[in-house]
Amino acid sequence: MKLNPLSRALIFALGVVLASPLSVAQGLPDLGESAQADLSPAMERRIGESIMLEIRRNPAYLDDPEVASFLNRLGNRLASRSSESRQEFEFFALRDPTLNAFAMPGGYIGVHTGLILAAKTESELAAVLAHEISHVTQRHLARLLNKSGEGQVANLLALAVAILAARSSPDLAVGAMVAGQGLAVQNQLNYSRDFEREADRVGLELLERSDFDIRGMLAFFERLQKFGRLYDNNAPGYLSTHPLTTERLADMGNRIQSRPYKQVPDSLEFHLVRAKLRAQAGTPRDAVAEFESRLAERSPASAEAAVRYGLAQAYLRDGRPVAAQREVDELRRLKVVSPMVETLDAEVRLKQGDAAAAAAILRGAQPRFPQERAVAYGLVESLLEARLPNDALKFAEDDLLGHPSDAKMHSLQAKTYAMLGRRLQQHRAQAEAYALLGQLPAAAEQLELAQKSGDGNFYEYSQVDSRLREIRKQLADEAKQRKSK
Repeated sequence: MKLNPLSRALIFALGVVLASPLSVAQGLPDLGESAQADLSPAMERRIGESIMLEIRRNPAYLDDPEVASFLNRLGNRLASRSSESRQEFEFFALRDPTLNAFAMPGGYIGVHTGLILAAKTESELAAVLAHEISHVTQRHLARLLNKSGEGQVANLLALAVAILAARSSPDLAVGAMVAGQGLAVQNQLNYSRDFEREADRVGLELLERSDFDIRGMLAFFERLQKFGRLYDNNAPGYLSTHPLTTERLADMGNRIQSRPYKQVPDSLEFHLVRAKLRAQAGTPRDAVAEFESRLAERSPASAEAAVRYGLAQAYLRDGRPVAAQREVDELRRLKVVSPMVETLDAEVRLKQGDAAAAAAILRGAQPRFPQERAVAYGLVESLLEARLPNDALKFAEDDLLGHPSDAKMHSLQAKTYAMLGRRLQQHRAQAEAYALLGQLPAAAEQLELAQKSGDGNFYEYSQVDSRLREIRKQLADEAKQRKSK
């Protein structure tokens, strides 16, 4: 069994914590002195944030703003209908072909790309998200952690790490179980039948309130159960932590049967995201062949847009931007309106060496899709490619006023400063990007480079010195916490 770096890091952390009740996994937060306090929402959030810092550094993390935007729009549409309106959520994708999704402390919900592709309708995918949201809003994770009276900080952190190990992949689950007392932890983390029934019930209510087809939940879970029976040795990982019983399916069916049928069309974005993920799977040649075959089948007009979009993405992967441009032109002819078409068109133009056209496309798209981060990132990148750093800097500065915690935009701002030869500001902006990603040593190094840049004024150097003191204090506090445990 080969483990990726994240697997090894989490298993190591789990083993250390379980081996010594006084130790704390490096990088996870200090949760306070009380040995018997319940796991509060604030504690859950801090644990989740710490685990997310590790996930974002892992190659499996899908750093795609369009996929993230879709998942968060879909997930927050559901979460907004919950009675727990104060609970924050963040949805993210992992590049993994297995059928799985998992909730972590603090409202962080991960979805494997394999599950997104396996969902036949948007309502089916929404059903899985609604189920995971319900585990969070009903505080099942906290209740699991508190169930046996684990009050010590070390045990809370160990269990938090094990949640990710149990939820994210079979390799991690096995790894956690062989680490010290991991098997006992794993048994505590599997959701009980009562929790699963409660998540089904609350999830169905969220689906209905959000105007999705509630039959999507039953359809997807029935397909999971069938797959599990057919391939017992390779059953979906989702079934290992969400026990699916005939009783649960019957209960879902009974609840659904009493409610009126509602046909809900899928969003265009659902189909485009799935086409993009499918175009990224396998070899470029295989992806091209698959979409060309689908196009030859003369799909209905409603499906043609997604097929052509996926084919354009596959052509780009295969180094054929001219062919990709033909498909984008067809999408324009079909009058497909989506920010994903705008960013794809701009990317195709960049690959053909026409940065000015790419910038023009995204300049026009940005006012129409002001909340789309992929459009904002693409605009800065295309302006830089077009050798217009002042325009890029102006946009990045304005954008950061509304999105000050966007690490990627800080990094793009650093690139604009570099092109302008403003070294102090370049290192300062990159330091903020690293700090937001939790990479404090790298942030401190960038600020030290800013101090030596030789091109700042007194006011700018004072700001750099002040920020460096803050970062060094954070590093010292973290070191002190680790040493005292």
